[in-house]
Amino acid sequence: MADLTPTPTVIPALPRGALREAAARIDAATPRDRDRAVDALRAFAILGVVLGHWLVTALVADGTSLHAASPLGGMPWLAPVSWAFQTLAVFFLVGGHVATRGYASARARGESYGGWLRDRLSRLFRPVAAVLALWTVTAGLLLLSSADFTTVHTLVKLALSPMWFLLVFAALTAATPLLTRLHPLWPLVVVLHVDLLRFGLGAPAWLGWINLAAGWLVPYALGAAWTRGELDRRRAGWILLTGGTAATAALVAWAGYPASMVGVPGASVSNLNPPTLAAVTFGLAQCGLALLLRERLRRAMRRPVAWAAVALVNLSAMTIFLWHQTALMATTATGLLAGRLPGLHTRPDGLDWVAARLVWLPVFALVLAGCWATFRSCEQRGRRRRRTRVVRAHRPQRRAATTGVRHV
Repeated sequence: MADLTPTPTVIPALPRGALREAAARIDAATPRDRDRAVDALRAFAILGVVLGHWLVTALVADGTSLHAASPLGGMPWLAPVSWAFQTLAVFFLVGGHVATRGYASARARGESYGGWLRDRLSRLFRPVAAVLALWTVTAGLLLLSSADFTTVHTLVKLALSPMWFLLVFAALTAATPLLTRLHPLWPLVVVLHVDLLRFGLGAPAWLGWINLAAGWLVPYALGAAWTRGELDRRRAGWILLTGGTAATAALVAWAGYPASMVGVPGASVSNLNPPTLAAVTFGLAQCGLALLLRERLRRAMRRPVAWAAVALVNLSAMTIFLWHQTALMATTATGLLAGRLPGLHTRPDGLDWVAARLVWLPVFALVLAGCWATFRSCEQRGRRRRRTRVVRAHRPQRRAATTGVRHV
């Protein structure tokens, strides 16, 4: 994942009266030429994924086992929820933009491709080790205690599901030097033809996995185009927003694509697993909206408190992303001690479940805060080491390295 973290690396816990003072210090410590809209987009994308998963993921207690379900299965009219919170395209848009600029900056400093890639991937995967270690131990203990295998499989699958994103993102990051001039239209054409073969000509379903790379390459390449200055005009944002919206609506209305932009257990077709043409065109609309919001976000981020909140999310973006499903499952497992609780263990088939799940969201957030407090050092320690190493190695070249590319 791209490094969008602000200059300060520690945000201490402070009483409410000192909050504004701390926010002012963070604001003052941030370089004036930093594009805060990029950080804001990343923070909103992170929180969108977290809230989306918490709203559409249910762990139903059925006898002695837990199995995954989704309210979108029994209440398909809730599909617009997935439109609001399926924000992965914005991840890849921002990632492509920042990786392209970061690679150019590394070259300006005289850093090798291998060194740049090693630093970027280490920041991406270092926090993963704690998640894998915890769930390896947890799964082993559950199996040794004769827990139901279906339950263990469900929990481990949900806990590790964010990993696919990291693998795809790592592959695109490694290919960044080859993608800096790629037009987004080319991977979009690949997605179109793969879907034509799958759904129109009866090609094998496994062919769709080509879209796992091609589909997310579209917003990633848009991020590179942003870096080249090709998306600076508002016209580009409006074309992406209107064109993507119209194409998605047509695909859902007349081509048989699901309305939900996330996977629904039991559905014959998922827009996300692997990505379909509808998911990609929907992502184009999201990217267009993100580009149109840049100026408003830049103005909003001039407020120290708003910027401090965005900075906090960005400092621990990987920790939040990797542990949010664990927070949900920990709450669900603990709640079983009190019996089957509505909105937590019950079947998601009515508005009463939706109302109860909304009540549980603050509890999930508190548990995630505990995970953040415990594991954030895994992410931030590596970032501090890299900063120290870069400053020591390139201090004489600082002026040359920052003349062309400023957002690393």
